[in-house]
Amino acid sequence: MKIESGRPDPLGATPGDGGVNFALASAHAEAVELCIFTKTGETRLELPGRAGPIWHGFVPGLKPGARYGYRVHGKWAPEEGHRFNPAKLLIDPYARALDAKITWQAPMQPGKTKPDRRNSAEVIPKSLVSEIVQPDWQRPRHSWTETVIYEAHPKGLTMTHPDVPAELRGRWTGLASEPILAHLRNLGVTAIELLPTCAYLDDRFLVEKGLSNYWGYQPIGFFAPEPRYSGADPREEFREMVRRFHAAGIEVILDVVFNHTGEGDTRGPMLSLRGIDNASYYRLGPEGAYIDETGTGNTLNLANPLALRLVMDCLRHWVEEMGVDGFRFDLAATLARGASGAVEPHAPFLTAIAQDPVLREVKLIAEPWDIGPGGYYLGGFPHPFSEWNDRFRDDARRFWRGDRGMTGDLARRVAGSAELFDQHGRPATASVNFITAHDGFTLQDLVSFGEKHNHANGENNRDGHDANYSEALADPQAQAARKRALLATMILSQGVPMLLAGDEIGNSQSGNNNAYAQDNEIGWIDWTAPDEGLISFVKRLIQIRKDHKVLRQCRFLHALERKQDGIRDLIWRLCPGGEPQPNDWNDPELRCIGVEIRGAAEGPAGDAGYEAVYLLLNAGPTCKAALPNGQWTLLLDTARPEAAEEQFSAAETCLAAQSVQVFTRATPQETS
Repeated sequence: MKIESGRPDPLGATPGDGGVNFALASAHAEAVELCIFTKTGETRLELPGRAGPIWHGFVPGLKPGARYGYRVHGKWAPEEGHRFNPAKLLIDPYARALDAKITWQAPMQPGKTKPDRRNSAEVIPKSLVSEIVQPDWQRPRHSWTETVIYEAHPKGLTMTHPDVPAELRGRWTGLASEPILAHLRNLGVTAIELLPTCAYLDDRFLVEKGLSNYWGYQPIGFFAPEPRYSGADPREEFREMVRRFHAAGIEVILDVVFNHTGEGDTRGPMLSLRGIDNASYYRLGPEGAYIDETGTGNTLNLANPLALRLVMDCLRHWVEEMGVDGFRFDLAATLARGASGAVEPHAPFLTAIAQDPVLREVKLIAEPWDIGPGGYYLGGFPHPFSEWNDRFRDDARRFWRGDRGMTGDLARRVAGSAELFDQHGRPATASVNFITAHDGFTLQDLVSFGEKHNHANGENNRDGHDANYSEALADPQAQAARKRALLATMILSQGVPMLLAGDEIGNSQSGNNNAYAQDNEIGWIDWTAPDEGLISFVKRLIQIRKDHKVLRQCRFLHALERKQDGIRDLIWRLCPGGEPQPNDWNDPELRCIGVEIRGAAEGPAGDAGYEAVYLLLNAGPTCKAALPNGQWTLLLDTARPEAAEEQFSAAETCLAAQSVQVFTRATPQETS
């Protein structure tokens, strides 16, 4: 087997011209060996070409499917940030497929004070040379105002579903099987947001406890679909899944992790970037110590051009080659850290995204925090990012739990959290509203448990959030009423709603609010007895949202008078019908509030339809509430979830405890 000079671009393994070109980025390496694995063993070929930090070579006759890895030579000087160790076989960070899942084993360890000389080739999955194709994707392309997100685990969504064939459960093919597609179409969701889908590590901490990394937030193979979710051809199975979702009118959003890798801190294994160029890819402090602003032991350095290029190339790969329609960025504040380490609105990653012709056209969602200094950055991301709004989650939970003084906070969330997001031309859809997510209680557990129950995780219940704002309601009817009120608040508020998979069927994790290691019945969605009434209720809520544009506007509402009729676009009302004064908003016992919503004053007439919607939210006891003047239609009463719409001629309505009512009417001044 011979090797030629090849070319430095593109990075990764690229088939063509009768062979395969290999290119690897390492600014501090002294030599790079390409290792080809065949039935007869390992063949090592030193990459002969170098262009700046890019090492490259071309192997004639090699074809897609070839198995390979790298051994990178250089200094072992941890105090300078260098940890080169050619005894360790390294996964190509640009590998588009791996031949096995990644599970920690002792020979992966790099060494502490000196290099560990054990050869790790037998325990490291091999990178696979893959064909590079860019299909013509037929994308649904839903606008943000039309979007309803469904967050799901790629495996857990299907593992117990009785109508998904057993051989497809837990795989990409099962995820887009007809029973799942039919369920999502019935609900009316427009996008599925999948927990990490790239190849990740089962880390030592979990392996030694007999657990596995179920959620997948320990990435190693950024370009490669996770092998455990597929058969012989992970890439094609993933693409076929995407095609099926697209054909059903559903976009695919990936939860991506570019804030850290599964290599951890100095105690972690050497799998890829640590051995390729530790000092370039990771943020390091004095004496080469890892800066940990993610809680995982390391932090990727996106202020470095090589790390930034890796991320940008990876994102474009998932869009162009794999067909995805957007990304949710885990701990995105880390990605917004510049060379100084501070979170910056013009950090290299954010600037690169803004000018990229591929990525600026897909949906981008930031989880706007990390654990480092200044890491809580809610509202700080620039267009075109939307953001997970944890203030919505907490304020809605606390209002419906009956916490004192929460009505004003809830009002801000229902109106789109303008005080957080209305800046620099950002739309109201910048707020992704959620009550629950994978990280925390399910909706059923939120109304069933006052405290977390994470003992199965093996950490003596120390892990997971303590501030859950939950309540152990003993009465099943009270639980159901609370769930409906929370769901109605989320789906009918301005912004973009995100539903946690399983909440619509009453799924429980038995009080575990951190099921990251529970690849079992705790973490899987339980389809054995789905709550059909709740499914119908969620479907109805989503349909109301779709039918009434005033509930999903892209402009913020600021109670301004509209030119077309002189009526304010947002009018808050107390139960007697009058508008709240400052002392009312400050009343800690205020539990019921109404809001009359019209098309935004700052938008064109008719942009949000020709109607008004009146929402009443009552976290207190049963009460009567006056309706604004006009002929109203009651669209929904969460206390009577199966009741049909009805014309409402009375001047007031009776609101049950823990309930939401939704009314609509045409605005007389706009009727034509």
